Amino acid sequence: MTLVAGVDSSTQSCKVVVRDLAGNIVREGRAPHPPGTAVDPALWWNAMLSAVQAAGGLMDVEAISVGAQQHGMVAMDERGNVLRDALMWNDTSSAPAVVALNDELGADEWVRRTGLPLAVSFTVTKLRWLRDNEPDNAAEAAAVILPHDYLTWRLKGGEPGHLDMDDLTTDRSDASGTAYWSGETEDYCHDLVEVALGHRVHLPRVLGPRESAGVTAEGLPGIPAGIPIGVGGGDNACAALALGLEIGDAVISMGTSGTVYARTDRPVHDFSGVVSSYADASGAHLPLSATLNAARDVDVVARLLGRDHGEIAYLASVASPGCDGLTLLPYFEGERTPNLPDARASLYGMNIANTTPANLARAAVEGMLCSQVVMLNATIDLGVPVERVLIIGGAARSAAVRAILPQIIDKPIFAPEPGEYVAQGAAMQAVAALTGDFPDWEQCGDTIESAEQHPEIMGQHLEVRQRIYGV
Repeated sequence: MTLVAGVDSSTQSCKVVVRDLAGNIVREGRAPHPPGTAVDPALWWNAMLSAVQAAGGLMDVEAISVGAQQHGMVAMDERGNVLRDALMWNDTSSAPAVVALNDELGADEWVRRTGLPLAVSFTVTKLRWLRDNEPDNAAEAAAVILPHDYLTWRLKGGEPGHLDMDDLTTDRSDASGTAYWSGETEDYCHDLVEVALGHRVHLPRVLGPRESAGVTAEGLPGIPAGIPIGVGGGDNACAALALGLEIGDAVISMGTSGTVYARTDRPVHDFSGVVSSYADASGAHLPLSATLNAARDVDVVARLLGRDHGEIAYLASVASPGCDGLTLLPYFEGERTPNLPDARASLYGMNIANTTPANLARAAVEGMLCSQVVMLNATIDLGVPVERVLIIGGAARSAAVRAILPQIIDKPIFAPEPGEYVAQGAAMQAVAALTGDFPDWEQCGDTIESAEQHPEIMGQHLEVRQRIYGV
């Protein structure tokens, strides 16, 4: 039996999943990552080796690939020594850099060149932070790579102190999240790196979707030598690959945060700042937008009411659409879409009659869903075709979500079976590195029944948002 391994090096942990060529899970393992928003990349490597051990080792595996959190800045000197802890996507210290870079080139210029409205998550803003706050490290930086690039390099035998620049590789999905790569030209914008850092650096070679990044080195614990390494990719792109997205498909992912992305054949340019134009892992494009708040919106209300999620779903089911005028804007920890980093959640329209547990439960679900639908509509407004919506993440299993979302959008809705989609997408890349093409693994799940539309839900959400925040 031929086996492959897919790795998901996420913010919180590393997961290794072993599959056969039919897509069946054979075994898996995981290991935690340290907390914080700045992490020594060597700890990611150690966690990956621990996850390999927890999975029973990979000595019977014939290919491997790594999907990982996007955007993080791993700055290296000319010998491959990491100059400082990697700034991760969720590190917000580069907020002043966003302002400075937009002032210098203009916010629209970044969108025109890279398809990305600048945000603190993107690598280019972290490069400016490095220049402004650690000028000695900035001057010594000779190469800049991303989390999955680092792990792929280590799989090939890369070690600090011994760097051959030609060994550094990436893929177009991860490159597209740096804000110095263009979906139009499929190439780096080296001058934008220079604008941010003050000088040019070596950037990893961008491989094609079905290429191999090389082979595994000798002496890696639990990992056989000489097996192909897939190109790897960013987490959302690997998940999209696993979900088998076609042109016309969009995904609403509702975990701690919310993400909306769709597959399209061309890059987009959203000068309103909502949608970022990423590349996907198959050769197409993946316009994406995100909220800071999603499933935890419902968690907050569940704690407040002292109910579990099943009880919240029941309460929401007995409340009327629109909650009799009660609206929850769920910006509990600020928000990214809309760009309101200092906002806080608001419960609006309360009166004696409508302030009930049922209305509050439904208002939490409606608020979470309307925030995601805003991003879906922004994607459609850019000309991206959306004929079907897939829902994933912890909140996608909620009966309340499955009942209310069809009342807000008029698209067919499909809920894939829960799974480790990033690791699955990476495993599919491993198959491509081994055989030359991606496998066709069946996607199981449930089709959500359509429902009567209630446009007042979305209208009420947008009206309250305008009243309170002016957006």
